[in-house]
Amino acid sequence: MQKLARSIDTNQEGVHQNLQKVVEKYLNSHSLKPLSAHTQTAFMTTKEWLGPWQGDLIFDSCCGVGESTSLIASAHPHAKIIGIDKSAARIDKHHSYAGDSSNYLLVRADLHDFWRLAVLEGWQLSKHFILYPNPYPKSSQLQNRWYASSAFPDILKLAGQLEVRSNWQLYIEEFRLALKVAGIKASAQAYKADTPMTPFERKYWHSGQSSWQLVANLIQD
Repeated sequence: MQKLARSIDTNQEGVHQNLQKVVEKYLNSHSLKPLSAHTQTAFMTTKEWLGPWQGDLIFDSCCGVGESTSLIASAHPHAKIIGIDKSAARIDKHHSYAGDSSNYLLVRADLHDFWRLAVLEGWQLSKHFILYPNPYPKSSQLQNRWYASSAFPDILKLAGQLEVRSNWQLYIEEFRLALKVAGIKASAQAYKADTPMTPFERKYWHSGQSSWQLVANLIQD
């Protein structure tokens, strides 16, 4: 018997009717949310680890257990890679996925705050991976999605080549449209590879789900 692919459980059938309005609101505002103490500590740890580094800097945001961070570090031996996730439980499982590279660091932090701190510090990324974030598929959850949140302007200011993946095609399409509102062109397409980069990717493919990918150049002159 052929195995049926799992699907996204959502009550949203197409692009959210409020997407452009919400994106424009955040592009024209500044976050006043207090910075969390644990993220400020994580950021200081990251600064100390980087030291006087002036080379390529890569973020692996929503890194989970850090399998992707390790793989990105191996593929970019001349860069420094920071894997960031809000879950201490996931970060603590990294020992099962750790690689041999010494050019990466995993930190537990609130990404809203970590990205803000990185922008305030003047950091510019060469690449930024956001692989399989929680898509928040219910229509009422629009503003929990990165491209429709107060964090979106900071993603843009961090620059670099942005690569986002999801098992929900609509998430990728809405991200593309949000970037278009910001005046940035992005490509969006199905994604396949011989080897998965994350446990989520492995799980999705095993259950018959497809992956979708967005790539955009946010590099600032």
